[in-house]
Amino acid sequence: MSDPVSTGPRHVAIIMDGNGRWATQRGRPRLFGHRAGARRVREVVESCPDVGVEYLTIFAFSTENWRRTQVEVAGLMSLFRMYISREARALDQFGVRVRFIGDRVRLDAKLVTLMDDLEKLTCNNTAVHLTIALNYGSRDEVARATKRLARDVAAGNLDPDDVNEETLPKYLDTCVLPDPDLVIRTSGEARISNFLLWQSAYAEYEFIDTLWPDFTKEEFAQLCASYGGRDRRFGGVKT
Repeated sequence: MSDPVSTGPRHVAIIMDGNGRWATQRGRPRLFGHRAGARRVREVVESCPDVGVEYLTIFAFSTENWRRTQVEVAGLMSLFRMYISREARALDQFGVRVRFIGDRVRLDAKLVTLMDDLEKLTCNNTAVHLTIALNYGSRDEVARATKRLARDVAAGNLDPDDVNEETLPKYLDTCVLPDPDLVIRTSGEARISNFLLWQSAYAEYEFIDTLWPDFTKEEFAQLCASYGGRDRRFGGVKT
């Protein structure tokens, strides 16, 4: 294992797009592409320590993805259950801590149980912090966070005058995570699709043409290295 890149991103978030198109190009059903994309996740996760990435957040299923066909949604839910069951031991052995963000209310009970069990299994791991956004939408997250904040105000546990931009993040799904430094979207689409809107206010973005099932650890390393050469001023001016 090579030495971590000290100037690289600590937290990378990825919108894993292009699975369906990858399958269509090969004359296969869209779920074939999703299965190929799931296999790609492990390679990227295991390459994180080599490039100095401590936190990796992946967008697995959005609140808007329920609009897809019933067949595709059912297939994706089955794939999530299979992925968690199959990968749990390997993730734990590699030292990956897994967290899930998103609203679990709409997910089936078996899937939620698998998610809970994987979080418990890996809770003491520190090699890589993998966060999986499942039934996640950033606007939905902010709305849920605001409700919790409002309840604390109504209960007298929070003074409205104390609410500021440092307060709301404590109620977000990502409250224990650092903000992402780099957001990558595969497949050539140049939009952020309701993903980590609050958290990515000062993230660097990379929109690349590679379809997610073709995304390699070498390309991941190149993007992380490119981030290290960027001038990060956070609204200020260097003198």
